[in-house]
Amino acid sequence: MSLAGKTALVTGASRGIGRAIAVDLARAGADVTIVGRDEAALGETVRDVRAARAGARVLAQVADVCDPAAVEGFVAATVHSFGRVDIAVASAGQAVDGLIVRAKPADIERMLDVNLKSAFYLVGAVARPMMKQRGGAIVLVSSIVGIAGNAGQAAYAASKAGLLGLAKSVAKELGSRNVRVNAVAPGLIETAMTESMPAEARKHYLDTIPLGRAGSPEDVSGVVTFLCSDAARYVTGQTVVVDGGFLM
Repeated sequence: MSLAGKTALVTGASRGIGRAIAVDLARAGADVTIVGRDEAALGETVRDVRAARAGARVLAQVADVCDPAAVEGFVAATVHSFGRVDIAVASAGQAVDGLIVRAKPADIERMLDVNLKSAFYLVGAVARPMMKQRGGAIVLVSSIVGIAGNAGQAAYAASKAGLLGLAKSVAKELGSRNVRVNAVAPGLIETAMTESMPAEARKHYLDTIPLGRAGSPEDVSGVVTFLCSDAARYVTGQTVVVDGGFLM
């Protein structure tokens, strides 16, 4: 799955799944723009990208993905630096758990801003250059919680479910310009976000996963790289579940 000559943009690339995606896309041959709010962590991603492929060009952008002007800015910077944008991956995410009767409006707004609205802004910004060049691949990182729901995660689940509708709708809008839009829905993945999961809940997940283990960020990034490659040139509007069989 060669991505040689392609330019990719990945949000939420400071750590976890986003970092793994940036590294995997670079390893496959793409030059990458990485976006996050933590400058030091982005520097670590730059190091990993360059270690994955000697000569890889990487542009680090410290930005708030919830700010539409900032999104327009780093998309423009990508086009200016690399000449085009072929791949866009919306991987920025945040979870604040709590029962619905205790949900705080500020937490609900934050879930929608980071997990859903930021993806709207990214898709809207990259759609224009992709339509002009008549080609591109967009992947939105959702969650199995957006498919099945989960007690104590109503806002998170709603925001992640919204990404699935966004992917299908934009896939129908942009298909005639050869721009493909898909989503991935990871299950239990070993990241900083899941480290704080209560032991009982973690055991429940692990006992229910047919493959018998939590996933790694690389388990997700490999699927994303496939969806961004020509091997998936006839795949659009789909949600690929990466959960070790949990939802079967």
